[in-house]
Amino acid sequence: MYNKIVGFIRELYGEPDAFIPLHAPVFEGKEKEYLNECIDSTFVSSVGKFVDKFEDMLTDYTKSTKSVVCVNGTNALHLALLLVGVEQNDEVLTQSLTFIATANAISYAGAYPVFIDVDKETMGLSPEKMKIWLTENTLVKGNECFNKKTGRRIKACVPMHTFGHPAKIEDIVEICNELHIELVEDAAESIGSFYKGKHTGTFGKVGVLSFNGNKTITAGGGGMLLFQDKKLGVYAKHLTTQAKIPHRWEFVHDRIGYNYRMPNINAALGCAQMENLDKILSNKRKTAMKYKEYFKTVEGIDFFDEPENCLSNFWLNAIILKNIEARDEFLQYSNDNGVMTRPVWTLMNKLPMFAVCQTDDLTNTKWFEERVVNLPSSVRN
Repeated sequence: MYNKIVGFIRELYGEPDAFIPLHAPVFEGKEKEYLNECIDSTFVSSVGKFVDKFEDMLTDYTKSTKSVVCVNGTNALHLALLLVGVEQNDEVLTQSLTFIATANAISYAGAYPVFIDVDKETMGLSPEKMKIWLTENTLVKGNECFNKKTGRRIKACVPMHTFGHPAKIEDIVEICNELHIELVEDAAESIGSFYKGKHTGTFGKVGVLSFNGNKTITAGGGGMLLFQDKKLGVYAKHLTTQAKIPHRWEFVHDRIGYNYRMPNINAALGCAQMENLDKILSNKRKTAMKYKEYFKTVEGIDFFDEPENCLSNFWLNAIILKNIEARDEFLQYSNDNGVMTRPVWTLMNKLPMFAVCQTDDLTNTKWFEERVVNLPSSVRN
């Protein structure tokens, strides 16, 4: 059976023999033109017209009030947590089924992640499980939420839209508002994904996108902060530029700032990629639908489709096998035969630096860990 699946993928990508990566970038627009323009202008660092243009393009596309570009998505997450008031020894609710950047950013802020289970329908943070854990383990005092066991304040919640599939974000927002918990959306994987017609990353006080080389569109690296509060966005931009007060020659800084601004040369790539985003998303959706139709005919393997009320970008297509043995057999066979596939990330609570963190039962999280495989999802020619 696995040889037939690998054969289908090779036919899908028109590659009978060559290695097929999981997700490669595609440069079919004005990338070279814009890069040459950067070099000719000498503005290749964090000041330049493409930095501002890239931010404006994301503001328009996501319908945010303001966007602020950062050097990568992890920096953007770190700053987002600081902007909503996360402090040393706070706790932040998130999911164990995520890339390590989510948990690392929480640690950079000096806080402790608390790992809550995900939903079967979305692979994202489960509002039902979140509500159960909060009811059993927290109390509200003076408009702040506290963990009864540790005594620490639970300041924020960071759901992640896994593989570009939106989580049940409206329900998460409702819980956070009820218990005075700030919402930061890790939308790193979900540019072009919408929940009930609204772009991911725009439901909380701050949302974060990523433009790493393996994302739907890339700037070589990079992240973007999305804001509904323009004043907070302006303050964020100030912090990303070492909190320097603008002046023609003086160096005066009014806060502890960060060197988090994206270089103009990366933003130039991002602008060219944004110009082709709709085309890229359409191409990736067609690939996902071909996978969906194919796996209807494969016994014991299910294609993970977009959840209800969602328009997913299908960043990485995922299939669900019947158990961990089948998963490992398929991973071995496909990678041995030149088709790159991978499992989900090692669960955060299984990593040594996060092993002491609190969790709920993580029932669905463990279920996915043993069964999910990502398939090649690049744009096809």
